[in-house]
Amino acid sequence: MAPRNRVIIDTDPGCDDVLAMLLAFATKAEDLEVLLVSVTHGNVDVRSCLRNVVAIFHVLEKELRWRKEQGRPLGFEGITKYKPLVAIGADAPLQETTESADYFHGIDGLAGIHDSHPHFSPEEDWKNLFEQPPPDDDLTKQAKSKAEVNVNEPAKSFTPSLLPSHKEILRLLRENEPNTITLISVGPLTNFALAAAEDPETFLRCKEVVTMGGTVDGIGNVTPVAEFNVYADPFAAARVYALTSPKPSSTMPIPIEGEPSQHLPPYPAQLSKQLRLILMSLDITEFHALSRRDFNARAVALAEQGSPLAQWMIAFMTPMLDKMERLHTGHEGDGAALALHDPLCIWYVLTQDDARWRPSARSPEDIRVETAAQWTRGMTVGDKRPRKRRDSDGEVPHDRGNWLGNKSGNRVYRMMESPGRDLAAKYLLDTVLGPET
Repeated sequence: MAPRNRVIIDTDPGCDDVLAMLLAFATKAEDLEVLLVSVTHGNVDVRSCLRNVVAIFHVLEKELRWRKEQGRPLGFEGITKYKPLVAIGADAPLQETTESADYFHGIDGLAGIHDSHPHFSPEEDWKNLFEQPPPDDDLTKQAKSKAEVNVNEPAKSFTPSLLPSHKEILRLLRENEPNTITLISVGPLTNFALAAAEDPETFLRCKEVVTMGGTVDGIGNVTPVAEFNVYADPFAAARVYALTSPKPSSTMPIPIEGEPSQHLPPYPAQLSKQLRLILMSLDITEFHALSRRDFNARAVALAEQGSPLAQWMIAFMTPMLDKMERLHTGHEGDGAALALHDPLCIWYVLTQDDARWRPSARSPEDIRVETAAQWTRGMTVGDKRPRKRRDSDGEVPHDRGNWLGNKSGNRVYRMMESPGRDLAAKYLLDTVLGPET
């Protein structure tokens, strides 16, 4: 039986990225298959992000052994019934300087867990899996065999790819039926932009793109107006958003003179379809959170019983919740909470038939990305004017930038309502750690 959803997850883990991937892997096989975990720069550098992805599989192998020994249901059919690919993607944005969020997520992306709890980290030999071996000879074969033994545990659960992420994304889209693969981005959109630039028609074979990023009605989390994922590569976000437009050239970013750039080509004037893009912005994600109270109520007892997964999650969640308590008002004690920015994308894909998911009343909205300003880099700009789209009839519309034209501007579905703010954390905990007993 084919899974109801097949997805590619592009990620820069990051604590909430890890929660999103745990939710995806813990989902029943008939509901979700993760074809590929595509790694990008973002919260930390791309190699650190890759190590965090491999660490997830490493910890889940330990968890599955523990659950088997305890006679518990194994779960995690996303790695027991499937074997996702893992590919390394972009290590820098398309243009301008690299930004990171290690000030928040910690130098390794997971609150320093690789130093504080090294037994939860895979052996360094895992790196060999992602390196092209030299031509085979006896010594090479012996070294390769030794490496495979050392990294056998996490590698049982995933298949390393030697292709760059964007090429692996295109290969999977090309080899599968159109409109059967959902692309989920929970980091900067660099890998998706590279794939779309290389072969836009193949990229448009996806069912839709679900992306965490931006803020339109709310405030930013890295500047007063910008959300981190868009801020980290505004050019990539602008290029992906542009594919939602009847005329992508109307919203494409303008290269900045003197800045390093990957010089991606413009899209063809005519494309076969417009991209369907679901935006999980801070306007919705900030209101779905996992509190210290709810997390500890489920994880602490399991950790005391010996669950490696619960112990690992406590090891990175506790310092993150402590940081939220230090930095933000309203996060005192058990009320400290981590917003479920990235898990919301997975939750949406799994439950999108629920009528309680609702986009903004203006959807599809013309949301554009600011790429060339001093103070507003990465701002996601929405048109809030109570004006109608229209074809020109000779009347001057006072509409600089063609925001109101029927053949210009982006068409983005920005989610504003979910099945319930309190349900998100419960859904996550029930799926990953098991239902309350």
